[in-house]
Amino acid sequence: MPRWYNPAVPQADWKSALDRTRRVTLGKLAGLVGATELNDGFWRTLETLLIQADLGVTAAQGLLQDLRQQAGQQGWRHGHEAVEGLKALLSERVAVARPQPTEAGPAPEVILIVGVNGSGKTTSAARLGRRLAKEGRRVLLVAADTYRAAGAAQLAEWADRLGLEVYEGRPGEDPSAVVYNALQRGQDTGVDAVVVDTSGRMHTNRNLMAELAKMSRVAGKLVPGAPHQVLIVLDATTGQNGLHQARAFLQETMVTGAILAKLDTSAKGGIGVSVVQDLGIPIRYVGLGEGPDDLAEFDPQAYVAGLLAADPYGAF
Repeated sequence: MPRWYNPAVPQADWKSALDRTRRVTLGKLAGLVGATELNDGFWRTLETLLIQADLGVTAAQGLLQDLRQQAGQQGWRHGHEAVEGLKALLSERVAVARPQPTEAGPAPEVILIVGVNGSGKTTSAARLGRRLAKEGRRVLLVAADTYRAAGAAQLAEWADRLGLEVYEGRPGEDPSAVVYNALQRGQDTGVDAVVVDTSGRMHTNRNLMAELAKMSRVAGKLVPGAPHQVLIVLDATTGQNGLHQARAFLQETMVTGAILAKLDTSAKGGIGVSVVQDLGIPIRYVGLGEGPDDLAEFDPQAYVAGLLAADPYGAF
């Protein structure tokens, strides 16, 4: 069993979360398993299914190229051999997304949550705080989205529901000042982790990007090495459109990983492959449901198994 397998997340949860993707697209792979000839029609159909699952043209074509090369080298003749090969290649493609432990440093650990409005950013920030608290860490949530009237209220409501501390910025207050004051409070009260929910105005707004950079600088002045993580929240239901938004953030901000939200409501679950391959950033967490505990660490093998309706450590 791979050392990064997380038995705390039942495999049924991953399969359930990726059910729509399988039903709409990748579930049709079953029709290719019985193919007796790996001809051009087989490869065209497979490429179409991968693109429809929102792996993206670049990632899908790269997979097909490597898969066809393996088929020639290993003398594959049947569809089930190619589909097994696909399972292995997909696992390799996203395995770099395995969460890495954060190096110990001066407390508190500072995590910025970024992304556009509507991506599930505030909910993800609260759920991440919940995960950290369950690990025995004292967490402070920070409502630095001062441009959205309901932003602070939404995070405060989550904090109350989850029993977490929250620092709320005033409407219109400078977000960097909110971060500064929150970090001072966190240091004074001995919190272990500070999770900052930032503004999510559209990524095309240059002022937003400048503000994110300023917030990072301010955090670094108070806590050496901060922010320790900058996690971008991507809405899995938006598919490739979400990648376009993410690229703008990557150009302006040192993003260290992604949270793939709303995976359970998307038919575009293959987007995870593009996040790793096209954006070059790891997926750290995924949203597998609606509950406060439904933010799971990304498990590459369970993810691939969920996409392909396979046993993660067995056959299709």
